[in-house]
Amino acid sequence: MSGYPKIVHTEEGMREGMQIESASIPVEDKIKLLDALSETGLKDIAVGSFVSPKYTPQMANMDEIMAGFKPKPGVRYSYTALNDKGVERAKAYTPPLSPKVSEHSTSCDMCDTFAQRNTNRTQAQQIATWPAKIAKAKAAGATGGLSISNAFGSNWIGLVPTEHLMKMYSRMHNLWEEAGIPVTRIGMADANSWCMPHQVEAAIVETKRRWPAIKDFNLHLHNGRGVGLASIYAALKVLDSGDTMRIQTSIGGMAGCPYCGNGRAASMIATEDVMHMFEEMGISTGVDLYKLIECVWMAEKIVGHQLYGFVSKAGPRPHFDKLYSMDMPHIETLEQAKHFVYGKKAYEGAMSPWVKPITSWQRPEAPVAPPPAGVVELPKQATGGR
Repeated sequence: MSGYPKIVHTEEGMREGMQIESASIPVEDKIKLLDALSETGLKDIAVGSFVSPKYTPQMANMDEIMAGFKPKPGVRYSYTALNDKGVERAKAYTPPLSPKVSEHSTSCDMCDTFAQRNTNRTQAQQIATWPAKIAKAKAAGATGGLSISNAFGSNWIGLVPTEHLMKMYSRMHNLWEEAGIPVTRIGMADANSWCMPHQVEAAIVETKRRWPAIKDFNLHLHNGRGVGLASIYAALKVLDSGDTMRIQTSIGGMAGCPYCGNGRAASMIATEDVMHMFEEMGISTGVDLYKLIECVWMAEKIVGHQLYGFVSKAGPRPHFDKLYSMDMPHIETLEQAKHFVYGKKAYEGAMSPWVKPITSWQRPEAPVAPPPAGVVELPKQATGGR
C-alpha cells in the first residue's frame, strides 16, 4: 500500500438533499444555491433528477432550474435519470450537463424488503436482470461492474455479515467471468445508514484480496448513525494510490430516504466535514471551505431548518490569520459561533468578563516575555485574531 487513492467526489445537495425537502421551495432559491455551489471549487455537482413529478414532486421544476442557473466552466454537472424518458429530457441540457457514461454493472439489494419499497422489485427480480446486462456489456465490448445496495445491513433484515456480502458479489463476478468480461468496478451503497468503519474496511480488503483487478470503488454512504465520515477514513486507509474512491456527500448532510423508516434522519456525510478532513490529512480538494460553509447556511434558510454537519457550526480548524481573538467574549450560541466568518459582529453584546487584555507567549503578536523554562514551543503562526 502506498499513498491515498484518487478521490472522485460528487455533491448531492441539489439531488439527494432537495428530494427529501419540501416540494414548495421556490425555484429561484434552488437556482441561487446551485450557482453558489458552483463557486466553491466543487468539481462535480448533481443538479437533480429527471423523474416523474407524480412520485418525486420535489424535482418537478428541473427544466426551470436548467434554464435559469449559471454553469461554471470546469465544473461537471451530473444528474439522475431512471428511464429513457428522463435521459431524453436531460439531453436538451447537455451541455452544460455532462453526458451519461454507459457503465455496465450487475446490481441488487441485500434487503428484499427495501428493494420492494424502493424500486417496486423483489431481490429475485433484480437478480433476474443480470444475464441481459452482461450480454449488453459483451456486445458493447465493455468491462463489468458489481453494485450492491444496503451492503452492510438494513432496518428490515439487520446486519449483513461481510461473508454474506461477498457471496452475493461472487455470484455476480462468476457470471461476468463466465462471459469472459473483466470486472473493474464495485459499488457499495448504504441507504439505511448501517455502515460501520470496520465493516467497510473488511469489505474493501476482501474485495482486493479476491479480485485484484477491481480498482474502482464507489461508496455511497448515508450517515444516519454518525459513522459515515469514520467509514470514509477507514476506506482511505486500505485503498492505495492505484485505486479510485468515488464518494457522494451533501452540504450540511442534507439528504434522507423516505423508504428506510428514518426520513431526513438518514442524512448523508456533510460535504464540508469530509472536505475539512481531507484538507487536514494533506489531501488537496481545491474547495474553498468558507464559501462551502456559507452555502450550508444559505441552504438552511432555504429549507427552513438546521442541517446536520459540524464544520458549518464550529468552523474549520483555524490556521494562520484565522486564529481566534484571545479577548473574545463568552461564545454560547450557534449564531455567535459564526464569528469565524462574520467576525466581531457575530457576538456583539456577549458577556465578556476579562478585566484586562489577555496576552500569551504562544501568540507572536503579544508583547510578553519568552516562554517559561522547559516549555515546548509550538510553531509560530501569523494571526489575525477573529
